[in-house]
Amino acid sequence: MKKKEHYVNNKDFLDALMVYRKEVKLAKEEGRDKPKVPNYIGECFLKIATHLSYRPNFVNYMFKDDMICDGIENCLQYIDNFDPEKSTNPFAYFTQIIYFAFLRRIQKEKKQLEVKTKLLERSGFDEVFAADDNIMGFNMSDMNSIKENLEYRNNRWTVQLLQTSI
Repeated sequence: MKKKEHYVNNKDFLDALMVYRKEVKLAKEEGRDKPKVPNYIGECFLKIATHLSYRPNFVNYMFKDDMICDGIENCLQYIDNFDPEKSTNPFAYFTQIIYFAFLRRIQKEKKQLEVKTKLLERSGFDEVFAADDNIMGFNMSDMNSIKENLEYRNNRWTVQLLQTSI
């Protein structure tokens, strides 16, 4: 049976990080700006974040792209904290960073949803959707459809967020 190849080769990833660390150290000693992160390392961050987003606890979020971007941003932010002398597994290190970035994004979106829901509740659906029979090309059935869609989404989001909190 053929061995399945991983989407990120940990050894190559570690080698690339070690070369990058040497470049950063040399630039710092010479008083130059920090060098750009190589494309290979960026691709590894993207692959890790993308594949982590396929996990069942992250797959159905509408803001999955934001989660991936947050994960990559955090990897770039903490790339200098990875120490090859302490760990030779950069895949695990950056997967953890991305995982917690995903959880932070979910919490942000959960808070934002609560704010939106409270605003709608306080102002009341009827006031938000109050309109004449045909304002801006919408009739009351269109407005009711939007209202029902919002209520459905709100219930679905609440269930989703509660499931990930458990």
